[in-house]
Amino acid sequence: MAVTVEQMAEEMYEMIKEAMGKKSFKATDLTKAMIAKYGEGEVSKDDCKHAIRILIDSGRCVYSYFGGSFITLPHKEGAANE
Repeated sequence: MAVTVEQMAEEMYEMIKEAMGKKSFKATDLTKAMIAKYGEGEVSKDDCKHAIRILIDSGRCVYSYFGGSFITLPHKEGAANE
């Protein structure tokens, strides 16, 4: 069962979306979750880094810094026009 980087990125996004406001994920947390789910033979750390880069570059996720570096969904400002 070959897992593509795009599939991992989508699963990471869903993890972050479901935990928003309850738990914050570091990049290592997401990497460990993907390796635990698929096994070290199917998923490498470099694949996970690439999946995270896809999420950040696309704007679907951003890095937040609160005593550490966390990956979150982008926040909307209260006065922002939609």
